Amino acid sequence: MWEYAPAPESRDIANLKPNYRMFVDGQFVEGTGEPLKTVNPATEEVLAEVSTASKEDVDKAVKAARRAYDRTWSKMPGSERAKYIYRIARLIQERSRELAVLESLDNGKPIKESRDVDVPTAAAHFFYHAGWADKLSYAGYGPDPKPLGVAGQVIPWNFPLLMAAWKIAPALACGNTVVLKPAETTPLSALVLAEIIQQADLPPGVVNIIPGAGDIGATLVEHPDVNKVAFTGSTEVGKIIQRQLAGTSKKLTLELGGKAANVVFDDAPLDQAVEGIVNGIFFNQGHVCCAGSRLLVQESVADELLEKLRVRVSTLRVGDPLDKNTDVGAINSREQLTKIQELVESGEGEGASRWTSACPLPDKGFFFAPTVFSNVSQAMRIAREEIFGPVLSVLTFRTPDEAVAKANNTPYGLSAGVWTEKGSRILWMAQRMRAGVVWSNTFNRFDPTAPFGGYQESGFGREGGRTGLEAYLDV
Repeated sequence: MWEYAPAPESRDIANLKPNYRMFVDGQFVEGTGEPLKTVNPATEEVLAEVSTASKEDVDKAVKAARRAYDRTWSKMPGSERAKYIYRIARLIQERSRELAVLESLDNGKPIKESRDVDVPTAAAHFFYHAGWADKLSYAGYGPDPKPLGVAGQVIPWNFPLLMAAWKIAPALACGNTVVLKPAETTPLSALVLAEIIQQADLPPGVVNIIPGAGDIGATLVEHPDVNKVAFTGSTEVGKIIQRQLAGTSKKLTLELGGKAANVVFDDAPLDQAVEGIVNGIFFNQGHVCCAGSRLLVQESVADELLEKLRVRVSTLRVGDPLDKNTDVGAINSREQLTKIQELVESGEGEGASRWTSACPLPDKGFFFAPTVFSNVSQAMRIAREEIFGPVLSVLTFRTPDEAVAKANNTPYGLSAGVWTEKGSRILWMAQRMRAGVVWSNTFNRFDPTAPFGGYQESGFGREGGRTGLEAYLDV
């Protein structure tokens, strides 16, 4: 057994400030909302005080975005817009170490994930969409597609910087201006992104970032001068937004919850599949809407796979997110930890067999050990509800038809995985599984050139790739 010496990244690299302000019309200004304190979930210490928006501030931000759209951004040639977007991408790369440490402090995710996944992928989204800015007439949406206007965007706490890039980059490339509300518990990396936007000399008002609670997000969504709403978050809130915007002319995309099936056939390379299963559910503490939280294993290899899986999960290191050896960091908030604990207790109460890694947990902070449930039936809450934590439910199947039936037995439809050596079986499964993304012999791989989105209660619309441009164009 390897013994890992501590390998902490320096928190000083994050350049934490005691106070952060919202970003409106090219300037950092004090919001008139109630200030919030953002907390490090690994230590429960207050990191900084953040100025928040009031309803009046939302109106100011939208008006600034409208002025920038009418006077500057929509009139600018795509080749010029591309220069700004490209500059933002380069500055993210230049400040990547600072952003990675800040993200791990504010969110709780391991530094190796924020360093190797979140920040590089955020930069990649800006690079990719910079390339589209002067080529929109070749995107397949007509010879001269037009932008929509002001985009109101609300993002979640699980990938704060990446979700901001995911939303802002295509909006800017298509000629829209933006008002973005980051999640209440993780506003810091979005506000440092605002510093980068200012550093890139983006015209004032093109991007505005307004921290606040859910009521500020609701105010932004309902604002009469917002033309496009993009929301990533819970299915419950997504349904509320859809009801609010019904009958209006606003364009809407929703990327909501998921309960993805990760299907392993008896001819799959089991050791490789185990690595994919671990990445599918324990990456980012399971705080992933497309996490492979339901493992469907062919009956003949179920016992062997479970044994291999338990051995592998028992090696995962849970602890300080800033330690480069940490595999599973902190749960983002006490509220989320309580939800995970309640659903795990329901799994035990309904008769599933719980196995939890014996790894030591830190004395302070919000942590939950990786957990695997076997003997799970489709009727159990842990097989139906999104846990959004490091908890895996294992079910079995005998035939491919049964695998498809169980995989599709969910109100969600965001992602799925298939593990088999037969390419024909992968294609057969992918055609039948109702999921926006189907990974084959891998899981949780993201690329800005590929569209991402779901069906049913996982939302609608696509983000990323050529397909994702449609959401920000008048087609």
